Amino acid sequence: MASTCKGTKPKVGGVRFKPECHEGTTNHVHFEEKLHDSVVMVIQEEDGSFLVKVGFLKISHKYEITFLLPTSQNLGQGSCCTPLPSLYLKVVEITPVPEGHQMKCEYMAHKEGVIREEMLVASELKDSAAVKVTLQARVLDRLHGTPMLLEGVKCIGSEPEYDSEQSDWQGFD
Repeated sequence: MASTCKGTKPKVGGVRFKPECHEGTTNHVHFEEKLHDSVVMVIQEEDGSFLVKVGFLKISHKYEITFLLPTSQNLGQGSCCTPLPSLYLKVVEITPVPEGHQMKCEYMAHKEGVIREEMLVASELKDSAAVKVTLQARVLDRLHGTPMLLEGVKCIGSEPEYDSEQSDWQGFD
């Protein structure tokens, strides 16, 4: 039984490379220089507040975040943090340094997505002087791997993972 199918010619093809590509060489991706900056970024906003970008974190992990808050006209040498409304962010230490204030915080990543936690750093010497500091991070869920932490961010603990399939509870009858 002979069949006459259209396109029965054998297809011959090949892959062509540019002349500068040779076997044994590898290609590299080059990024802009600012992308190699792997430290916590502190950005002063137009209203005088500060945005602190801490990068990627993993859910249910506790982090110690250290950053330098630049010198502000509102804050003097003696500064403290007002009581925080957040259960997940705690200011551990504020140390005056010649460049401003070295701050150390602890943060518990409790929900995934982009989070923004606010704190108010007040002057101990001036009555109404305060600066708003917003901590911003991208929190990954458990299944998206382990993020590379920026310089100034250190993982100090994690909550044990709970898997509902490990439970022996049978449910309601």
